[in-house]
Amino acid sequence: MSDKFLTTQERDGLPPTVKREPFCVIRHQSATVPVYAGEVHGRTRYTIAYFIDGRRQRRMFTDLDDAKREAKFAAEKIQLGLQATNDLRPAEREAYLAARRRLKGLDMPLLSAIDEYVTCRQRLGDVPLLAAVEEFLRHTKGVTLGVPVAQVCAELIASRKQDRVSNRYQLQLRSTLGLFTKAFQGPIMNVKSEQIDRWLRESKLSPVTRNNRLTIIRLLFNFAKQRNYLSKSEETEAEGVAKVRPGATETEIFEPMEMRTLLLAAPLRLIPLLAIGGFTGLRAAELSRLDWKAVNLERLMIELRAGQAKTASRRIIPISPNLVAWLALVPRDGLVIPDQDLYRQATALARKHGIRWPRNVLRHSFISYRVAQIQDVNRVALEAGNSPAIIFKNYRELVTEEAAEEWFGITPPEGWTPPDVPWDRRKRVFDGAAPCVDNGTGA
Repeated sequence: MSDKFLTTQERDGLPPTVKREPFCVIRHQSATVPVYAGEVHGRTRYTIAYFIDGRRQRRMFTDLDDAKREAKFAAEKIQLGLQATNDLRPAEREAYLAARRRLKGLDMPLLSAIDEYVTCRQRLGDVPLLAAVEEFLRHTKGVTLGVPVAQVCAELIASRKQDRVSNRYQLQLRSTLGLFTKAFQGPIMNVKSEQIDRWLRESKLSPVTRNNRLTIIRLLFNFAKQRNYLSKSEETEAEGVAKVRPGATETEIFEPMEMRTLLLAAPLRLIPLLAIGGFTGLRAAELSRLDWKAVNLERLMIELRAGQAKTASRRIIPISPNLVAWLALVPRDGLVIPDQDLYRQATALARKHGIRWPRNVLRHSFISYRVAQIQDVNRVALEAGNSPAIIFKNYRELVTEEAAEEWFGITPPEGWTPPDVPWDRRKRVFDGAAPCVDNGTGA
């Protein structure tokens, strides 16, 4: 059922309008004209408002006596009009008085009630008004009406924070829902599927990013359904928006020389992200949840617990000898990625050195070189937490064995110390580099 019977305030998610009391009321027989007082540019103004001949009249005065005098004159004109048009037949008069009595509890003028009824009948066509009202009540039974999108977004973010989801996921929620709140400022029950689809299309996102955003919007609407802000008996508007089927894309990876350039140009804080991402293939989300306690340099393994892995199953990833050399340079305590801003710094570092940073490039690079190194798709699938079919389809024969040997042979030079590269967090820029644009490419 649509929102056609909501008031403008309810439709916009605003509180009902508070009726302003008049400063005084001028009477002439049965006719009355209210006088309102208000501040305009620091000075008191007096306004009279009344209906005559079916039209609303409104005049403003700086002097109260002038306002009262005009209100008196208006009341006299209204009374004359009542006398001229009050020649009703007994049955008509009884119908008029009965209508007034029915409206008494609604505090609504008879003309407003008739206008609203006529508008509803015109919009409903052959559908009886009572049937439409009953359908609306059935549709909204138990539903809290008029809850703004912004409120639902704030409650969802707060609930996920309470659930202790990863900081990276919270950041993704805040980003997507912040954009959605700006685009849809009314009640969530008024947002339609075609509006969501148009919003996603106008963003001109890649198919993967667009689908990721739609996933979060669907989560938002299902959350609203759980909170009784939407009907639980019907599909949400977000579920009516279809995901985009991504076309075939070429897997893009770093060349060994590009990886070497990045590592040797990286400050100490970026080495774990680059080295672990490039030499183990951990997903950005998995890397963000990883604690140094899970990185065992003696046993040459990283243990990814079920709650940390995307596949929700425990995974053991081997540590290559060159990765040991890079990790030996850094302090290993707490989270491996203590600040999500490090991902922005990594892409900015690549840009500073003229190196493209495609989506998931570190993971794609590892899998490609690892397949070429050990020639075992099933084993790489276990290490990467992926299916052998995907590995075989997207990564087989992308690089040579010689390139793989060069990739896993990238080590820090003897006696090398990571450079100190200052980062302006507010401007998202390294010294002497262009500002970083967060394009959601991931690691």
